[in-house]
Amino acid sequence: MSREDHITIYETVVGLEVHAQLSTQTKLFCGDSAAFGAEPNTEVSPISIGLPGTLPVLNRKAIEYAIRIGLACECAIEPVNYFARKHYFYPDLPKGYQISQHTTPICKGGFVRIQAGSTQKKVRLNRIHLEEDAGKNIHDNDTDYSSIDLNRAGVPLIEIVTEPEISSGAEAVQFLTELRRILRYLEICDGNMEEGSMRCDANVSIRPLGDKTLGTKVEVKNLNSIRNVRRAIEFEAQRMAALLDAGGAVVQQTRSFDAGAGITFPLRDKEEANDYRYFPDPDLPQFYVTESLLEKVRNDLPPLPEQLVEKLTREFHLPEYDARVICDDRETAAYFMELTKLTNNYKAAANWLLGPVKSYTNEHSLGFSQVPLSPAGLARLIDMVDEKTISFSTASKQILPRLMDRPGADPREIASALNILQNSDDHTVAAWVDEVLARMPEKVSEYKKGKKGLMGLFIGEVKKISKGKADPKLTNKLLQEKLDKK
Repeated sequence: MSREDHITIYETVVGLEVHAQLSTQTKLFCGDSAAFGAEPNTEVSPISIGLPGTLPVLNRKAIEYAIRIGLACECAIEPVNYFARKHYFYPDLPKGYQISQHTTPICKGGFVRIQAGSTQKKVRLNRIHLEEDAGKNIHDNDTDYSSIDLNRAGVPLIEIVTEPEISSGAEAVQFLTELRRILRYLEICDGNMEEGSMRCDANVSIRPLGDKTLGTKVEVKNLNSIRNVRRAIEFEAQRMAALLDAGGAVVQQTRSFDAGAGITFPLRDKEEANDYRYFPDPDLPQFYVTESLLEKVRNDLPPLPEQLVEKLTREFHLPEYDARVICDDRETAAYFMELTKLTNNYKAAANWLLGPVKSYTNEHSLGFSQVPLSPAGLARLIDMVDEKTISFSTASKQILPRLMDRPGADPREIASALNILQNSDDHTVAAWVDEVLARMPEKVSEYKKGKKGLMGLFIGEVKKISKGKADPKLTNKLLQEKLDKK
């Protein structure tokens, strides 16, 4: 029997816990600003730093945002909710406990669709619950001391917990990318992992292929980029497989990921729920999700990415690829939808957005909400091309850059000032074509003998003598007609 017969083939099983910071103006239980980027410890109050005798007051907008993501993921919404105290000591948790939901998460079940290879897969959710964030420890400000910034303490979070049914680092990337896209479409979280407004813990285990029993899991904490989530999962799966193959055992523990070295390392043994000594927070009464509140949030839901893709392919007849690229980003989709109100040439609108305008945003590191040219201005440019007043090439290369610098300018006036308005008059273009063919009798003869590639030369010459004003389609048509007659 060969050595390969003894090698165990393992499959990876992953569950993700995603913390998303809600885009409310204030914190979950007080009026402190929840904005990112203020000077350390300036967005704090007696409540957020946990002084004795203070009383929390619940932020209603945070509840609405949690319901919004729950409805988008087709969760069941819990009508009767309460908060619990989750006890643990950490320097950036001044109260010594975190206010969270335990027994009654506001959203139960649900799923997020991902593309797993060539098929779609539903990643089921276990729960989505509300909680407050802790502060932030900073270890690189001082060589002798750690610093604590409590600006983030009390900022509202939702924690999205999946079932353990993600089977690779690549699927985890798909899930997080789609979840972030949904959060951004709902405008409840910006999904910026670099700023910490979206963070991910990965529960990783492996088991022999075909086995139905879950293996011992390891939790990798505070992964701060989608790329690092994949790297951490793949490293852990390989580490566990090597450990089991060597006759060892996987220990349930909490680990961290060293992005520079590409490895995980242990932090502590994994806590269980009873280690946190959960009990209902006595300072916060139950809160209720009424049918009227549910209906209000449901009516305020914007179209989600998959709904927009369907609309763009069904109503606007765009290719699915174009529709998916446009809907990949909420700002791009919003710009496109405004554009469709101003032009009926939806394919041209998509071509402009995914071509010249997208190139401009990439070159200038802008989002579509920051594009200087309004949808109305771009629609005027599309109309000029449709009317054959100017060619797409000339419009994109010469007029669009000037409109980006002067968004309120009239594209027709710019074209006129540059003397590049296209001429579609049959007689004028025919005269230019005749002049070119008369100058090049030898080339005409070669073309007639089968050298059809010379058509590009003739078109180029017409463009040159017309100074770019000849309508390209009309030029090509007249050249074909005249060369076929000669």
